[in-house]
Amino acid sequence: MFLIGTDIGTSSTKTVITDQNGRIISSDVQRYEVLEPNPSWAEQYPDVWLDAVKHSIRNAMEKGEIVPAKVAAVCISGLYGGSGVPLDKNMEVVRPCIIWMDRRSTEVCNKLNAEIDVSLLFDVTENGVDSYFGYTKILWIKENEPEVWKQTHLFLPPNQYVVYKLTGQIVMDATAAGNLGGLYDMERCAWSEEMSVMLDIPLCKMPQRLLKPYEIAGRLSKTAADELGLIQGIPVCAGCVDCLASTLAAGVNVPGQSVAVLATSLNWGVIHKSKPSKQMYITMPYVTGEKGVRYTYGGMSTAGALTKWFSEQFSPVVWDIGALKQIPFEKLEKAAEQIPPGCEGLLLLPYFMGERCPIWDSAARGTMLGLSLKHSGAHVYRAILESVGYGMRHIIECFENDIGKAQCCKLVGGGSESRLWSQILSDITGKTMERMEKGVEAPYGDAFLAAYSVGICDSFLELEKWGVRGEKISPVKKNNIFYNDYFEIYKHLYYAIKEDMHKLAGLS
Repeated sequence: MFLIGTDIGTSSTKTVITDQNGRIISSDVQRYEVLEPNPSWAEQYPDVWLDAVKHSIRNAMEKGEIVPAKVAAVCISGLYGGSGVPLDKNMEVVRPCIIWMDRRSTEVCNKLNAEIDVSLLFDVTENGVDSYFGYTKILWIKENEPEVWKQTHLFLPPNQYVVYKLTGQIVMDATAAGNLGGLYDMERCAWSEEMSVMLDIPLCKMPQRLLKPYEIAGRLSKTAADELGLIQGIPVCAGCVDCLASTLAAGVNVPGQSVAVLATSLNWGVIHKSKPSKQMYITMPYVTGEKGVRYTYGGMSTAGALTKWFSEQFSPVVWDIGALKQIPFEKLEKAAEQIPPGCEGLLLLPYFMGERCPIWDSAARGTMLGLSLKHSGAHVYRAILESVGYGMRHIIECFENDIGKAQCCKLVGGGSESRLWSQILSDITGKTMERMEKGVEAPYGDAFLAAYSVGICDSFLELEKWGVRGEKISPVKKNNIFYNDYFEIYKHLYYAIKEDMHKLAGLS
């Protein structure tokens, strides 16, 4: 039997098909762009995701020459969808989805901080107030687009919008509900009437059927099955937020383990059971669905998005092949390998879309310090890679003072395919990085959830039998010591120019 795992990411949708032992049979990727109608805004049309899911699954089926009758289950994870997809009473899209990286709700957050009981919000939801959270984006729609608000009957996360289109079932998984912030009671594992009243967001606009990620949401309709090259009636899981699918793919299912997901953004998180004591983190139920087990993480707003931005805007060589722009990351990496640690006095703040943990500042902006005429594009590219290392260390430093130390960190996501970047992260943080083998990403975790949902795997411990392997990369001691001074400058620089950053952000 075969399992299909599909992840709807910020910049692409990827499908993998595995056999029941976790061996990857085939895969396919469909790429797209993020809409940025204004500075620090980010939206996507949900039908772009739907089309990408259909094409990636059909293509993976054809590449693997998979017999449709032998597909046991499908699981779809998705990017953190911010507001979620606004849908009217006929389940038609009202406006594009305001996704996680959008920062337009800053004024909404300022108002909330002044008017509500933030400590009560944190006590119930284990999350704080920031324009990252979906509930603040929903409130922005309510305050700024009254006609859209009036038409909106329901908000659905990206992957569950696709699940609805494939099965006709309206659900929301617990990880997406928790990650929405503001409305989900972590202890009760249910929507909070109290928070609904305090925020003035009617719970009727939220899906009422809350499921664990591996629970069956519905079964493929005949129309959807025909479009995907599958057969009617195949079970489709509720799915989860994509960073959790990536975390699961790395074989993480025990409290105390930490994982970095290096993709469009970077998330560094820990699996644990205790309630976080600080509001600087983001917390949601873990993908295994075990009561009380949480995934708490600190997130950078941009990571892989920075390398993509640089390569598209400043790379000396960009190949056009058909409609796809091919970016020479391998060439950029080889060039960056020749640059010494510290980039000969060059330091970058990676706040190109504001920043989340630990500074939580929507008006923060990217900054480069130390440029001289001796610096090349390779210097700048390496400075970008290093900036993500500094940001990751900043998050880890805060966590270890609150939740505890984790000496080894599993590393997943597309960025982990770069050995140079993995080594830089290890050198800057001082942590051993276990870089998972290629293909061990969110869709692989989805495929395991699909297997678990239909009883092919009866325990999350069976991930070990799927043969997930990693390469351990240890920090080079002299590099780690060298980077300490750069890291102190990194932390100081933001606070030194914060007011000017905000003025520039206001002028834009």
